[in-house]
Amino acid sequence: MSAIEIKSDLHKLIDKINDIDMLNALKVLLKSKSTEYDSWDMLPSEVKESIEKGIGQAERGETKSHDEVMQAYKKWL
Repeated sequence: MSAIEIKSDLHKLIDKINDIDMLNALKVLLKSKSTEYDSWDMLPSEVKESIEKGIGQAERGETKSHDEVMQAYKKWL
């Protein structure tokens, strides 16, 4: 399959997607491969806020060990 055919297929697939999160993820992926970028700047604000919240929790020691998490969720695993 040629590059032109692959691009055409991708355009068709993307045109069918209405999920904003999926479209943003695809945008980040495609931008990361096509240009120099700062990946942080490309993340949606909700993702940045979630990451910053997690970092803050870790800095305050609000974490659980792997064993604690596995014990709490073992009935679903």
